[in-house]
Amino acid sequence: MSEAVNAKQNIDLLSLTYEELEELVLSVGEPKYRTAQLFSGLHRGLLPHKITNVGKRVAQKLAAVATCYFPEIAQKYVSAVDGTVKYLLRLSDGNCIETVLMRYKHGNTVCVSSQVGCRMGCTFCASTIGGKVRDLSAGEILSQIITAARDTHERVDNIVMMGIGEPLDNYENVLKFLHIVNDSRGICIGYRHISLSTCGHADGIRALAREELPITLSLSLHAHSDEVRSAIMPINRRWNISEVLSACLEYYRTTGRRISFEYTLIKGQNSSVEDAAALAALLNSALRRGESFPIHVNLIPVNPVKETGLMPPDAAAIKAFSAELERRGVRATVRRTLGPDINASCGQLRRAAAEKQ
Repeated sequence: MSEAVNAKQNIDLLSLTYEELEELVLSVGEPKYRTAQLFSGLHRGLLPHKITNVGKRVAQKLAAVATCYFPEIAQKYVSAVDGTVKYLLRLSDGNCIETVLMRYKHGNTVCVSSQVGCRMGCTFCASTIGGKVRDLSAGEILSQIITAARDTHERVDNIVMMGIGEPLDNYENVLKFLHIVNDSRGICIGYRHISLSTCGHADGIRALAREELPITLSLSLHAHSDEVRSAIMPINRRWNISEVLSACLEYYRTTGRRISFEYTLIKGQNSSVEDAAALAALLNSALRRGESFPIHVNLIPVNPVKETGLMPPDAAAIKAFSAELERRGVRATVRRTLGPDINASCGQLRRAAAEKQ
């Protein structure tokens, strides 16, 4: 970064760690203590010239070598059912992403996007329609949390990386975001309050395990056989079920953190009692090789999307599927649908906006 301060470059203030920001502050001839003022102010959603204890002179110096941009709230929907808030955020280049704030008894959770679009191609997901446009920077991921907190005037307690994009396909920026958002001098959200969801990027899972961050990993599994999984999740042709479960086992052994297995229930494809029995057999044989691997399956009735034509099974079938998993020693819960009146699942709002444009 040192070479970049001689002329205005693409230095994004929100993407800087505390140490990188300190280097920038010193490079423009300001004392080190300015770093704490700037870092705290930026993470409260203030542009440098709005941070009162910094002053215009410092802000002008920074403006000569760096930029700072908070996304515009292009659309906002608030659920009358449970208070879930869904945002369509417009980035500095005009691209849009989605962010969702969910209210629980244990605090507020923000679901963030990690990419504009997605190249994974999962058949049931609206986020991947149209493919991937680009990765988000660490600052653009962070700005989603800042924007939701400022707009609602409420603290964000937890983060789930389950929005648009595959986080492990944007590994370096996501890892940097995790370090920045955890910093006690800024937003300060503990790693144990962060969950990252992947569709099965085995190399990324292994790399993340080596970081030894105590975050929760969620694997989007969605099938018990390679044939079915490859049909609905193209990534399975690169890393099949055996390889991705092996990576999960390595992650658990390295970090000691429980892994949640996401399973989208699709009528006529993967939601029968027989499918549940096969799923339990797969997980027990692959992960409980003489050790107490804590298996938990989060069942998600597929969200109907007009482009896919996929539908969820009825309530009785969902209950039967869950009961069969439990009977075979696999803990299962059915994800509560939040914001049902505002289409709180990711991808649809951005797609509708893109179609209008």
